[in-house]
Amino acid sequence: MTSSRKTAKRPFRAVHPLAPWLFVGPAVLLSLAMIVAPFVYSIYQSLRGVKVAGGGLGRREEVFVGFGNYVSAIFNAELWAGFGRMLYLGIITVPLTLGLALLFALLLDTPRLRLAQFSRIAIFVPYAVPGVIASLMWGFMYLPGVSPFRELAGNLGLPLPDFFTRDSVFWSIANINVWGGVGFNMVILYTALRGISGELYDAARIDGCTEWQIARDIKLPLLVPALVLTGLFSLIGTIQTFSEPTTLAPLTDALSSTWVPMMLVYRDTFVGQNVYGGAASAMLVALITIVSSVALFWVTRRRSEGKAI
Repeated sequence: MTSSRKTAKRPFRAVHPLAPWLFVGPAVLLSLAMIVAPFVYSIYQSLRGVKVAGGGLGRREEVFVGFGNYVSAIFNAELWAGFGRMLYLGIITVPLTLGLALLFALLLDTPRLRLAQFSRIAIFVPYAVPGVIASLMWGFMYLPGVSPFRELAGNLGLPLPDFFTRDSVFWSIANINVWGGVGFNMVILYTALRGISGELYDAARIDGCTEWQIARDIKLPLLVPALVLTGLFSLIGTIQTFSEPTTLAPLTDALSSTWVPMMLVYRDTFVGQNVYGGAASAMLVALITIVSSVALFWVTRRRSEGKAI
């Protein structure tokens, strides 16, 4: 005689309301400690100043100065000259970075490409190199005595390039930024391409479209959100340029200690011991970064909706 037993089902247990916070809590705490807290403290510091009692012979006291540091920063000609150089650097860097990243992503997405995995890794590797190391490496290749580019130009009978003039130094720094930034943006664009349904490509090929037509009429329009994201990253990276010109500054007189805004912030804060003025300048840089990012999203959204800017 056989008897059948029914397997008892485990009762459904409701998730404790605090369970999600156990997962996101560490990330939230890390963001508060590394982003929000320093930002708030910088705002506080930017509103403070030092007053020396006793006609300059007494002790130094920290006092509230309101927007005095911001007024000084706004009328600081060196800061705005740095923004001008940063803008010129961005005009060179951002289009080159996005253009090369888009080109590599489209090439890697072609079905007939060989060694695609190796190519992805090779293009991405420069991004893993720290900015200071990359600047030192390229700095040695720019030096007149050891530059392989000058040796190559001499062997070909071409004029010897000088990478450290006041004009060419923009391209020298832009080259470092592009070399290190293309791989990261390429991965974002390539990932977006892999998310496009293959049925669209199959239908286009059945209709007789070439790979160029598929890239132009299908891939590029669907890549607009990813291009906006990579453009935003490139814009923020350009505004935060610091390690490249700082590392190359000892090699040339074309790079001053205030060549870009972040170098001025570093000089005022750590060299000039003007923590409060440096905090105000840093807040202006942050404000311009936020405004530029919002403007980029607004313009892109208006154009995607077919509205006038």
